[in-house]
Amino acid sequence: MDFTGHEGWLLGYIIGLVVVLVVVALVVPILVIAWRIGNQAGSILTRLQQAEKNTAGLAGLNETIDSALGIIAGLKRGRTRLGG
Repeated sequence: MDFTGHEGWLLGYIIGLVVVLVVVALVVPILVIAWRIGNQAGSILTRLQQAEKNTAGLAGLNETIDSALGIIAGLKRGRTRLGG
């Protein structure tokens, strides 16, 4: 192509090409990271479900604590009545 007399167009094409290359250079790493996260999502979900299963018993912890406190209070009353 002959850009004689149209140096502005040539400069515009060069600037446009540079902008496209910069955008590609910024977007490609983001897409690669997103792809890696997507591949690991299944494994992460499985582990989170296992963690939920392993900690399900903690839901009744307050009830257990209340029962233990009631038992301790009863033992203290019994000890007091026995003269201890």
